[in-house]
Amino acid sequence: MDLKQEKLSVAKVIAENKVKNKYKQGLVEKSVPIFLFIMAIISILTTIGIVVTLLLETFTFFKRVDLIHFITSKEWFPFFEADPQYGIVALISGTLLVAVIAMIVAIPIGLATAIYLSEYASERVRRIVKPIMEVLAGIPTIVYGFFALTFVTPLLQKVIPDLNFFNALSPGIVVGIMIIPSIASLSEDAMSAVPRSMREGALALGSTKLEVSLKVVLPAALSGIIASFVLAISRAIGETMIVTIAGGSRPALTFDPTETIQTMTSYIVQVSLGDAGFGSTIYYSIYAVGMTLFLFTLIMNLIAQWISKRFREEY
Repeated sequence: MDLKQEKLSVAKVIAENKVKNKYKQGLVEKSVPIFLFIMAIISILTTIGIVVTLLLETFTFFKRVDLIHFITSKEWFPFFEADPQYGIVALISGTLLVAVIAMIVAIPIGLATAIYLSEYASERVRRIVKPIMEVLAGIPTIVYGFFALTFVTPLLQKVIPDLNFFNALSPGIVVGIMIIPSIASLSEDAMSAVPRSMREGALALGSTKLEVSLKVVLPAALSGIIASFVLAISRAIGETMIVTIAGGSRPALTFDPTETIQTMTSYIVQVSLGDAGFGSTIYYSIYAVGMTLFLFTLIMNLIAQWISKRFREEY
């Protein structure tokens, strides 16, 4: 009788635990989606808040400065008291000049690295090289900036005597070095996604390893590779500390990489350091420049998404 009662009590405890566990599990199942939804809403609201803030302050700026003058004028001298000039073209040219130099450096090296890791490197070499690239991507940009100013610029001045101490060439090269891991990693992922059967089929037809890499794998992974280029351009356009330290602060409409330039991001840093009082036209100009920069990066991201969808290969 005691044994029977003990079995009943154990069964009762087990049944109660099942009910409790079922209740807890149901509570978790209901609460987790709510938590994730709240997190998603927070991220969306944060994005909306940033855009609304940019728009409101930008509208305030354009109440004081003519929009046509802002877009078409080639001079950017906001600190002139008598006749300040707000021509964004000068800042855009400096930004694009640095970005073009960066892509000239980053695309060949990054793509070559991706081809090597995907098609030629052994598993052991891949395990060594990839972490090294990740370390390169994790270096603070301010360190890159001082590297450009104190090492790359003096080195370039030995080759180009007329090179200014602050110039577009040095930060452009270093920004290119900084975005190499982004291009290499994303391109390598796209190439690794190409089915092995395509490589084996090409090799069976008598193609060499190089022909397989360039004529089979590269076209098949083209959407991911081009998307990596566009995303890298976005990062180069939005880079701040490297161009602020090594590029200078003299906005000029020039395509000469040896000249001192100023980019949109470096101007924002300059004003944010306290060169303009709150509520002044110069203060509101950083929002107009920020909105311009936001539109540039948004367009780049939209292009990357369109390219990925347009040329995506399904395997």
